Amino acid sequence: QVQLGESGGGLVQAGGSLRLSCAASGRTFSVRAMGWFRQAPGKEREFVAAITYSGGSSDYADSVKGRFTISRDNAKNTVYLQMGSLKPEDTAVYYCAARTIGRGSRYYDDYDYWGQGTQVTVSS
Repeated sequence: QVQLGESGGGLVQAGGSLRLSCAASGRTFSVRAMGWFRQAPGKEREFVAAITYSGGSSDYADSVKGRFTISRDNAKNTVYLQMGSLKPEDTAVYYCAARTIGRGSRYYDDYDYWGQGTQVTVSS
């Protein structure tokens, strides 16, 4: 099993920045690609960003492209999401996810492990 723990969420004004972290523990040797998803109240969980094991390739939802950056430090078993130019519509619970095979994916069902989520609130 792999356990994922997110941190770094909070309240920020529009235009501000936050950096989310997700630390993996347990059978971390099995982790390959990792991703971030978010879920706003009353909405479905949606893809935000994903990164390959090597960190050499990443993918972003159109809504965050150019504003968010995903990165990882395999020595620390941690993936990051640097969020900038935040907008009120970025308000959501942000979840990190890990999969044990393959590259990053935009699909919820492709991930094997999930964190508990961290709340990000952007005020206007």
